[in-house]
Amino acid sequence: MNRGDWSERGGAVSETVHIRDVAPIDSADWHRLWSGYNAFYEANVPPETTARTWQRLLDSSSSLLGRVAVSDGQIVGFSTSVLHEGTWVAEPICYLEDLFVDPASRGHGIGRALIEDLVALGEQRGWSRLYWHTRRDNPARRLYDTFVEADDFVRYRLSLDKAGR
Repeated sequence: MNRGDWSERGGAVSETVHIRDVAPIDSADWHRLWSGYNAFYEANVPPETTARTWQRLLDSSSSLLGRVAVSDGQIVGFSTSVLHEGTWVAEPICYLEDLFVDPASRGHGIGRALIEDLVALGEQRGWSRLYWHTRRDNPARRLYDTFVEADDFVRYRLSLDKAGR
């Protein structure tokens, strides 16, 4: 099996999922999935922020890393990660910020393939760790718990824009 090609069984159907970097041609599909992701989290990301995120995903000098899952020629999921430095390690750290699979494609191992893809990239590129967080009631925690047990850290989030305070 080549890195980035993941064979998964979903029910009686076998499909091959290819994971690759996001490309300019993926714009419409990525935006469709991004909209679904934001609806799931009941988020209202301004259009200019979405446009800026898309541009950073395409910029090889950006700290953002965008990957897409392709099945039968269709983009069915994506991951967005941020590579950053840390104070407790010498190697880069990867924060998996966004992970989304089209609801019609769930249950076929695509979410798992997207995470395994980041694990493989991290091993190849010498990252020190991969981490993410999610809502306590997210059904995807069943998948996440197969990779690692959730830790006991609590997140604090202080908005720095004047409208958010």
